Amino acid sequence: MAVHDECKLKFLDLKTKRKYRFIVFKIDEKIQQVMVEKVGGHDETYADFTASIPANECRYAVFDFDFTTDENCQKSKIYFIAWSPDTSKIRSKMLYASSKDRFKRELDGIQVELQATDPSEMSFDIIKARAL
Repeated sequence: MAVHDECKLKFLDLKTKRKYRFIVFKIDEKIQQVMVEKVGGHDETYADFTASIPANECRYAVFDFDFTTDENCQKSKIYFIAWSPDTSKIRSKMLYASSKDRFKRELDGIQVELQATDPSEMSFDIIKARAL
């Protein structure tokens, strides 16, 4: 599975320049390559992010989560989310599952990984709980 250069460049912009809040990636099955599907501006919210992930299709995504610790410190963590809903095609689920580790290695700087098959598994509360 190839990874389009744009994936790495956009991720670098998210990580170092904090240009984006999130990036959604999809696998183009015809050319067997991971591509950028959508980027969310830095002012977008977690609700905007979840709305941009299709309900019945697999996707990879990264989300830059800003939070405040109990000691009142501003922090940020980069999440890698593997979205594989139960309602997606089996072939698609297998393709995303088998390509995940290789793709994740291309994105240096992921701090938290989340596997979700249902929207409740990537709710804002879960994201927040995993950050602290």
